[in-house]
Amino acid sequence: MAAREDGAFGADPGDPGRAASLGGPAGRLDPQDVRRFVVDQVRGVDLDGARVCVVVPDATRTCPLPLLLRAVHDGFAGRPARVDVVVALGTHQGMDEEHLARHLGYEAGALEATYPGWSVVNHESWEPATFTSLGTVPAARLAELTGGLLPGPDVDVRINRLVAEADVALVVGPVFPHEVVGFSGGNKYFFPGVSGQEVIDVSHWVGALVTSAAMIGSRGVTPVRALIDEAASMLRCRRLALCLVVASGTDVLHAAAFGTPEDAWAACAEVSAQTHVTYLDRPWRRVLSVVPEKYEDIWTAAKGFYKLEPVVADGGELVLYAPHITQVSVMHPRITQIGYHNRDYFTGQWERFRDQPWGDLAHSTHLRGQGTWDPEHGERNRVTVTLATGIPREVVEAVNLQYLDPATIDVDAWSQDPDTFVEPHAGEVLYRLREGAPAGPAATAPGEADGREPSPEGADE
Repeated sequence: MAAREDGAFGADPGDPGRAASLGGPAGRLDPQDVRRFVVDQVRGVDLDGARVCVVVPDATRTCPLPLLLRAVHDGFAGRPARVDVVVALGTHQGMDEEHLARHLGYEAGALEATYPGWSVVNHESWEPATFTSLGTVPAARLAELTGGLLPGPDVDVRINRLVAEADVALVVGPVFPHEVVGFSGGNKYFFPGVSGQEVIDVSHWVGALVTSAAMIGSRGVTPVRALIDEAASMLRCRRLALCLVVASGTDVLHAAAFGTPEDAWAACAEVSAQTHVTYLDRPWRRVLSVVPEKYEDIWTAAKGFYKLEPVVADGGELVLYAPHITQVSVMHPRITQIGYHNRDYFTGQWERFRDQPWGDLAHSTHLRGQGTWDPEHGERNRVTVTLATGIPREVVEAVNLQYLDPATIDVDAWSQDPDTFVEPHAGEVLYRLREGAPAGPAATAPGEADGREPSPEGADE
């Protein structure tokens, strides 16, 4: 059954009142006001002679990063002894110099001209030398943090050396509804943003056990948020965060908050819950999710599914339209062997799958959505997932998804179909059914209103 308005797992882990903040859900911030806010906040931090690591998102997250980093640089005013900027790729592909320059706002090959004294590097998850270990989350503590969802194993907490060896680690990044943790941002830029595979696998599998439909857009201390906050607390450096709420599909900010990662995240999660969640009055038989080109494979483009899954009618279809995508996953080729299946498919056959990468299993469930599995009836899924991409038919069907030739799709024509909902910029705004909306397939007639409206708080469309 389609998910409805979200609840909360628990109290906020941070106090939004302790973070310095600017803006809110109703307005959009002037870039000069943002710049002054960032400079003032950074100037108030003792950085004299410090080794600073700035952790920033990769290009899959919308954010006016050049504006923010230039303001951070001005606020630093040459006080740190060293500044390393690390792009929090998680397990995404690395960015080449041209992409890094465009992303951070400097001329390729001329970093020093814009950010004197700074170095910029990818988080290279594929290089063992990238990491150092902070210690272990014991199995008993993992069970406690996850409310008994996962009783083990012990988890080695590894992180990028540049973060671990810093005196101050500053996160700069946005907050959005997120399928694994509830709302992204804050300490999530450390874990899994620049962390080892162990925390990535465990945290993602915990999220998959909850299910994406139940987790995404949930406020408060979700089991995964509890785990990543615990891992972040093992860092010896001072942790700070400049968290942001970005108007979807733009570089314009609704809000910014500065403080500890817990407090700044809590302040922005409250705003994101009002600006990045849109409520619909009925479910849809068919949803067309138009995937932006910043998502380069299905591993990242899956956001176009799980942020719209809640408004697909039972037995309906969601089509991911992305002609530019030609691969299932560049960094996780094993997903083509595992395929896409619901949670129960894996948990019901755990001895068969327990040795597969848990992060890959979690991603599989995220794109397959809600469903059941049992030995007698096999796998039964709530909705059909169709790829209209540049991936060949035989590959799509081999991973347990439906194929549609993208050349057959006329987005404008689909928008006129009364049984089809089209999201032209998928991946950031979460759609949910308003409380009281029908859960089954919606009966529609030509000319019927599409039921699409923002939440009362003014969600972005």
